[in-house]
Amino acid sequence: MSAPLTPAGQPRFRPLRLIDLPAIMAIETRVYAQPWTEGNFIDSLASGYAGFGLWLEGEAGKEPFLAAYFLAMKGVGEMHLLNISVRPENQGQGLARLMLDALVQLCRSEGCEQLWLEVRTGNTRAREVYRRYGLSEVGLRRAYYPVHQGQREDAVLMSLPIDLMNQDQGQNPGQEKAKQ
Repeated sequence: MSAPLTPAGQPRFRPLRLIDLPAIMAIETRVYAQPWTEGNFIDSLASGYAGFGLWLEGEAGKEPFLAAYFLAMKGVGEMHLLNISVRPENQGQGLARLMLDALVQLCRSEGCEQLWLEVRTGNTRAREVYRRYGLSEVGLRRAYYPVHQGQREDAVLMSLPIDLMNQDQGQNPGQEKAKQ
């Protein structure tokens, strides 16, 4: 997936690189109580997992900044979203939807017919974003996420079928159903 040309001020996607780690970690450590480590990101990128970032234009005269990112692992006919994060200052601006649109576009380009992800049971905001996008809750992984002091939290397994025939950027049948 290549970054499309965008007008000034518009979000810009590009693959994540190791040089982006400081910006990634600045978001990761603010968004999650149990964040991925820098080593997790290095290993994921070195393993060839798909990682894309969304950059927004900075204020006048300032460089674009990383506002959101995702990492996903391709399997046989499916994609597994491993990590998706939006900078706290940019949450609620529709960037998660843009990231999911980019992920669906990636799924299509890779011939993946199913998208999978896990989300903490207590992360009701993310679960609602995913439901509105068209993902369905299809299972539960007990004690999946570490919390603190040896405690664990369950994960909700969610899935989205990818329509490989509908090549409109980011549009899925589930999105239309979820809007009604």
